[in-house]
Amino acid sequence: MWSRRGWGRVCASAMLTAGLPAVFAQSRPATSAAVPVTRNTLGRVVMAVENRSSFCYLPLTIADRLGYFAAEGLDVQLRDFTEPGQALQAMLSGATHLVSGPYSHTISLQMRGQSIRSIVLQGRTPQIVLGVSLQTMEHYRQLRDLRGRRIAVTALGSASHRIARLLLTRAGLGPQDVTYQAFPSASAAVAAFRSGQVDAICYTDPVITQLEQAGQLRVVADTRTTRGNADVFGGPLPAGCLSASADFVENNPKHCQAITDAMVHALKWLQTAGPSDLIRIVPETYFLGDRALYLAAFSRARESWTPDGLMPEAGPQTTVRMLAHFDDAQMLQRVNLERTFTNEFAQKSKARFRA
Repeated sequence: MWSRRGWGRVCASAMLTAGLPAVFAQSRPATSAAVPVTRNTLGRVVMAVENRSSFCYLPLTIADRLGYFAAEGLDVQLRDFTEPGQALQAMLSGATHLVSGPYSHTISLQMRGQSIRSIVLQGRTPQIVLGVSLQTMEHYRQLRDLRGRRIAVTALGSASHRIARLLLTRAGLGPQDVTYQAFPSASAAVAAFRSGQVDAICYTDPVITQLEQAGQLRVVADTRTTRGNADVFGGPLPAGCLSASADFVENNPKHCQAITDAMVHALKWLQTAGPSDLIRIVPETYFLGDRALYLAAFSRARESWTPDGLMPEAGPQTTVRMLAHFDDAQMLQRVNLERTFTNEFAQKSKARFRA
């Protein structure tokens, strides 16, 4: 997905390189599922990721926890950022080599004179859902019924905010017709929804699954599935990916191939992973004290992850159409989409792992 809390704050971190948070990869679990660790031959690679525990970046966690990066000769260090835009800024400033983030960043940055490229896709849908309260909107029939209502989003300008705006615009409702309220905290979002403080919510899992299981939410639009994603965007909308500067990609093809091999290996593992596999591999902190809820949310989002790391043919153009609702359409048309991604590495990985 694109920036979860808005583009504006991405460019406001000019002093980020001083004192970057050093939250590195957790120790890997001792499990028979992990591959043998080989000697690091390619050296250290540092990746930035915003909110690493997010479902959309689960393939990165899997690749790290199962030792797939080490097996490819890489010493990968993951730096986790909690503040909006810091992960992207860390990569742009040169503090990290790559960033795990939304593909749409590559397009937005090219519009602003920065060239970064996606080398492997993690998610083929944003995993964001719009739903209405069965308590305050029991007579809901169509999106126009949200006129004058309050909608919870993760942050103003975030992916969830943009999807809500996109859907309501199509229904003839403008920003002035509803009130958006930001809830960066998942627990606060759930509490606001249950108390009637908001009438609808556009959010990610496991919040949505939690409200669904409690019988409190009616799903209106669901981008956790490829079909629901196409209904919302009119085609495939690529989401989380690993991106690096164009210079890094061109000058370090062996590193990019090794990184992609590890990620496609992880994506293939996710296609058949069961509950017991996840419990064994995923860090306990990701469950937030409720394993059953996490596993239920995983089940709903399973098809969201791409099986082979490839950018879908129509994906970049679908992203441009989406961004045109929020950015300068003429500038978007001048973006060279072929420079925003490459399938070169993923194609080789797909053949190697038969993904």
